[in-house]
Amino acid sequence: MENMVAKLSIPVGISACLLGQKVRYDGGHKRSKYCLDVLSECFQYTPLCPEVSIGLSIPREPIRLVGSAQDPRVLGVKDPSLDVTDKLKEYADDVSRTQTDLCGYILMRGSPSCGMERVKIYHENGMPNVSGSGVYAAQYMKNNPALPVEEEARLNDAVLRENFITRVFAYYNWREEVMAAPTLHKVIQFHSRHKYQLMAHSYEGYKQLGKYLADEAAKQPLEEVLEKYIVDLMTHLKNRANRKSHTNVLMHIMGYLKQDIDTETKQDLVAAIEDYRTERVNLITPLTLLKHYLKRHGSEYIQSQVYLDPYPHELGLRNYI
Repeated sequence: MENMVAKLSIPVGISACLLGQKVRYDGGHKRSKYCLDVLSECFQYTPLCPEVSIGLSIPREPIRLVGSAQDPRVLGVKDPSLDVTDKLKEYADDVSRTQTDLCGYILMRGSPSCGMERVKIYHENGMPNVSGSGVYAAQYMKNNPALPVEEEARLNDAVLRENFITRVFAYYNWREEVMAAPTLHKVIQFHSRHKYQLMAHSYEGYKQLGKYLADEAAKQPLEEVLEKYIVDLMTHLKNRANRKSHTNVLMHIMGYLKQDIDTETKQDLVAAIEDYRTERVNLITPLTLLKHYLKRHGSEYIQSQVYLDPYPHELGLRNYI
């Protein structure tokens, strides 16, 4: 994986405890082996701990969410007069203003400040109520609707892991290819390269964004186009690609080879794609075969599709989906 280190250093925010920093309420940490030993090869982490950053001590009294799912307060478990809700929201606003280079964020599960979802919320009498998001995480995600955000524990799921990393690399590509010196032409070029990646996640999104760029974008201020496009793209990419949608994309891409390969090769490709669709093999198998023939016969347009190589192959993500 040395090549990834040389080529990439994508800025990603992360809950500091996941890097082994002893910042949790009990003075401990939640070191993530995957984040540190694998993703660190292509991610450059910015560790953040909102609870320490707003002045809470280590160790400290535990806090929890109290009230409604829509607007919970963050109160001390032993001393409910300790209310850090507003401080956590203000810190989320501050991070949003200052850490503008981030291309993703990995959060700690279950935290009343950092939990992305399914965080326990309590009634004032201490009885469990519903579940929701940590207050810092909710405010941060509201401020940054396009930014890829995921909980570390969910990265154990192969599909969710691949989905998050796909989004981080797409967002990074957007920053590098478009936002460095934005023009509508660059947005259209970016979309052209990401069309099949988008199709794998949302066929409706693929049609919708294509129509928007063709019919409406030129009539609108560039700033509005940039904001709408990236928010819509990243929202559509949140949808989990599955075997049916990947199969559809693989068949579309294979269509670019039909005039250049013989019948036996076509049958081999169709068989490999069918083996994937019926769960006999994982995505890497038909994709590797398809890429082999695309290198020989594929047009510049189809070879430029990000879907074929959305992230470094050393990550091995398509070996498991």
